[in-house]
Amino acid sequence: METTVHTDGVIDSNILIDAMNGVVDALAFLGEQQETGVQISIVSAMELIAGCRDKTEMAELQRFFQRCTFLPITATVSQVAFQLMESFYLSHGLVLPDALIAATAMGHDLTLYTRNTRHFRMIPGLKISQPY
Repeated sequence: METTVHTDGVIDSNILIDAMNGVVDALAFLGEQQETGVQISIVSAMELIAGCRDKTEMAELQRFFQRCTFLPITATVSQVAFQLMESFYLSHGLVLPDALIAATAMGHDLTLYTRNTRHFRMIPGLKISQPY
């Protein structure tokens, strides 16, 4: 089996959570990203913070964040996310964090790496990949 190196993308929260929980495939995937940099939406960073249960987990997360590049919510990202919510909330149950994360990837012309492609596959123009 050939090894594929994934680069130039935004990493979704679910992969980051897997890595924090020690999932081998997620850790290997993030290891591939070290060369080009781990890029995450600021929304994913906030979701990870919200998942911390104590100061120890927060400190571990802050160490991880030192290796990350945070992609902000820009005016363009917020407009695209708004349009995505209008288009896909009722029909597909698109939730606000996913709309913002998808819009961030689209706004930077990057692939969105996620385990949950079904949350995003209805969005035209969004490049998605399930790395494991």
